[in-house]
Amino acid sequence: MDNTLRFVRFDYMDTWSKAALYAMYAFTAVTLAGYASFGVHPELLIKVQGAAEVYSLAFRFFAVNYIWLAWGVLAFALTRRVGARWIPSFVALYAVSLLSELSGTITGLPFGEYKYSALLAPMWAGHVPVVIPLSWFFMAVPSYAIATSVLSRTDGKLIRVLFASALLVSWDLSLDPAMSYATRYWMWASSGSYYGMPLLNLAGWYLTGLALMSILALFRAEQWTSRMSRRWMWGFYLVNLLLPTGMNAAAGLWGAVVMSLVAPLAYMVINRTRPLPQIVATG
Repeated sequence: MDNTLRFVRFDYMDTWSKAALYAMYAFTAVTLAGYASFGVHPELLIKVQGAAEVYSLAFRFFAVNYIWLAWGVLAFALTRRVGARWIPSFVALYAVSLLSELSGTITGLPFGEYKYSALLAPMWAGHVPVVIPLSWFFMAVPSYAIATSVLSRTDGKLIRVLFASALLVSWDLSLDPAMSYATRYWMWASSGSYYGMPLLNLAGWYLTGLALMSILALFRAEQWTSRMSRRWMWGFYLVNLLLPTGMNAAAGLWGAVVMSLVAPLAYMVINRTRPLPQIVATG
C-alpha cells in the first residue's frame, strides 16, 4: 500500500489567524511610533508631562510582550492548522537555542561576550531571558517554511537548511543594531565593527541557525509547515523584521536597514520565478 503523504501549499488561512497577524502589525506600529517619538527624541520626555514615566514602563512592556505576542500568534495559527504537530519541534528548538544562549552569555561562544538587560527578565540561571528562545523558534519556523517554499524537492534537505539559516541570520542584521546599539536590551563586552556587534556573532547565529534548521529537517517539519499559507508565513516573517528595521530607520542606521533586506528580497524574487513545489514525504 502506498502510504505517501502528499501536501500542497495552501494560500488560505482562516479569519482568526489573519486577525492575529493583523494584531501583530498594529502592535508593531504602536511600538515603532513610540520609539520614533520618544526613543529617538528623548527631549520630548521632558516636554510632555508624565511621558518619562510612561515611556519607562513601555520600554520593558513592549519588548517582552512583543515576543510573547509573536510566539502566541504563530502558536495559535499553527494549532488551528496542524493541531499539536509543531510542539515537539518547539520543545527541541527552545532547548537548543537556550543552551546556545547560555553558552554565549557564560563563555562568549558562539556569539561573543555579551549580557542581557534586566529589562528582559525573568531569566534562566540569571543569564538568558525566558522569552529569548521563543524568538528563535518563531523566526526559525517561517525561515524554514519560506526556504522550503522556494526550493524544489530535488534541492534536498541540506540546501534547505543552509538557505533557511541564511534567512534567519538576515533578521539579526537588523535585530542586533536595533536592540544593542539603538537601544540597550543587551550589551556587548567590547565594541564590534557592525554597529557595535562583533562579526563573531554572525557566525554564531549561522551555526545556531544550522542546528535549529537541522532539527526541523530531522523532525520533518515540512510536513506541517507546508499546511500553512505561504503568504501568511511571509507576512509573519516580515512583521517581525519590520520592528527592528523600523527602529533602525528611525535611528538613522540605514546600513542595517539595507543589509537586513537583502536576503528577504532575494527570496521574494526567487519565490516569484519558481512554481509552487509539491512537498512529498513518505511515512
